[in-house]
Amino acid sequence: MNPQRMFDGRLKIRHLILLTTLADEGSMVRAAEVLRVTQPAITRAVREAEDVLSATLFERKPRGVTPTEFGEIFLESARTALNSLRAAAESIDEMQRVGVRPVRVGTNLAGAYSLLPQALVALKRDHPKLSVSVIEELPEDLATCLARDEIDLVVGRLDPQGYSTATHSIRLYDEPVRAVVRRGHPAADLENPDIRDLLDYPWILPARPTQLRHELDELFAREGLGLPQNIIECSTILTLRPILISTDAIAPLPMLIGARDEHLTLLPTSLATVPRSIGITMPSDRSLSASARSLIDVLISTARTIARDNVLDVNRVLSA
Repeated sequence: MNPQRMFDGRLKIRHLILLTTLADEGSMVRAAEVLRVTQPAITRAVREAEDVLSATLFERKPRGVTPTEFGEIFLESARTALNSLRAAAESIDEMQRVGVRPVRVGTNLAGAYSLLPQALVALKRDHPKLSVSVIEELPEDLATCLARDEIDLVVGRLDPQGYSTATHSIRLYDEPVRAVVRRGHPAADLENPDIRDLLDYPWILPARPTQLRHELDELFAREGLGLPQNIIECSTILTLRPILISTDAIAPLPMLIGARDEHLTLLPTSLATVPRSIGITMPSDRSLSASARSLIDVLISTARTIARDNVLDVNRVLSA
């Protein structure tokens, strides 16, 4: 294929919309219903795109269609292009209505409980008209959102290996993982309990395949232990916290969750996981809006206060 054929005017935005919808629905009939077009229009769009690319994009099966390997490559870029155009339209609409661009920020457990909420309060104090959309997902899903331009930046644990596209990071502080329990938990009365002393309690562990879960599995293995028998897999604080408060469960969590909650406390048990570097991750191939840069400035200031107040390992703000 000659890559220049992508830009000779035959491939249009409607092709991207039709093909991504077809991939999502898995059926010509359902895609046509969703888009309110005829099935021949879908068939024609596939044929035209395949002609431009000189490649088969979908495999026809008895119960629908699935993308080929060529199709997966094309669809990934098509989704990114559509998301970029959608974000541009939303930003233009926001600028026309209130005069500032919106910010889309992704976060995970490490950033959602303390850093990002405090930063947003400070940001809205100075920029009350600035609209911020917060998306809380697992790190792997946030990496996909960032690559597809569905979010502007990610606040939480830094994990450069978890991103398939080039990124730029600002490291703010290191937050260790600790064993968090409810106040009054029986294990809190034990003197320096190690992990073996805690196996008989219920545990709340992050779901696989998250990096923290991998590290915790390795921790139990290094100690020559199997996993606890009573486990709930959960990575969202809205579900996790009520379970912790109302049971004798133990959850390995970023330290600030246990240190800043009046209903929770930290056990002195050592959890030798990889230190959690908390910071901001941004794409290196896209420029940030002034609104996003304002949020980053507030995040840096907020992080310094959090690290100082909680005696965390404060890192000089570095470009990684």
